[in-house]
Amino acid sequence: MKPLARYASLNGYLELCRSLGIDPAPLMRSAGLDPSGLALQDRWVPAAAIARLLEQSVEASGREDFGVRLAERRQFSNLGPLSLVVREEPDVRSALRVLTRYAHTYNEALRTRMSEVNGLVTLRIELDLGEALETRQSIELAVGVLHRLLRDFLGGGWRPLTVCFPHTAPADTATHRRLFGPVVTFENEFAGIVIEAADLDATNKMSDPLLRPYTQQLLDSWEPVDDVTIVSRVRELIELLLPTGRCSVEQVARSLGVDRRTVHRRLAESGESFSTVLDSTRAELAERMVANPRLSLTEIADVLAFSAPSNFSRWFSGHFGVSPSRWRAQRTGERG
Repeated sequence: MKPLARYASLNGYLELCRSLGIDPAPLMRSAGLDPSGLALQDRWVPAAAIARLLEQSVEASGREDFGVRLAERRQFSNLGPLSLVVREEPDVRSALRVLTRYAHTYNEALRTRMSEVNGLVTLRIELDLGEALETRQSIELAVGVLHRLLRDFLGGGWRPLTVCFPHTAPADTATHRRLFGPVVTFENEFAGIVIEAADLDATNKMSDPLLRPYTQQLLDSWEPVDDVTIVSRVRELIELLLPTGRCSVEQVARSLGVDRRTVHRRLAESGESFSTVLDSTRAELAERMVANPRLSLTEIADVLAFSAPSNFSRWFSGHFGVSPSRWRAQRTGERG
């Protein structure tokens, strides 16, 4: 199945687009992404869609440094729950080990490999999107984010020995040199950062030893990447595809990189079917959306891919025992 990534991968995207004078919404829709999903940082989408969006953004803006500019806007918290764990590791070495081991908790397509030889540490960035796509901007974003994290740990005065990219240099390297310094190089055999091994032994000044037992419990609770269930993947894709009107088992199968028979078989092994997962996902979304008085029932019916508001009302009544308007009125009365 094709790897997924959190919407947090695009943190700062809207602001960057606007600063460059381009409209982000059509670009996101063209890449198969929902612009409103950016408000849900922990929502998962196909990593390939994010890579596609970044490349399209370069074409729209004319800025070859788009991925690097996006990396400049990153915050430590964009790692999601993993940021809580990494922040409490006692030194940079252990923080990087956690970061590389649990990268799948925020981006399943990303691999960071760390090797140490003769006092030098090489951090290699690799991307596997599950299909052949241009990854220049995704690679530059990933390397830029890693560089930003290292500076958070080691201080603003820290500099790497080398920052490497496998592709050719852009026509204008000013942004790259502003972010990475004069050590940035292109047309290398790998993408990544080379640093001194001694840097890894620096104490993490953000760490609180009393919190480490709690962060360890959080680590223990995370499933390995191979244990991500088919049901959770299908549920995430249904949430993504419903507003587009293209939510079908065929489209979900294409997004996962398998055929529809495989989706049906894997769901059956988990005691589910596509229709049951679709129905339960719709029910969860409907309950959350109907509770929001700012959304009209017509808007909700459209987002949930019902052909008419009346069809949505009949379906909702069948699930919740009352009409959506009555359900909303009851909840409003309870809060009042």
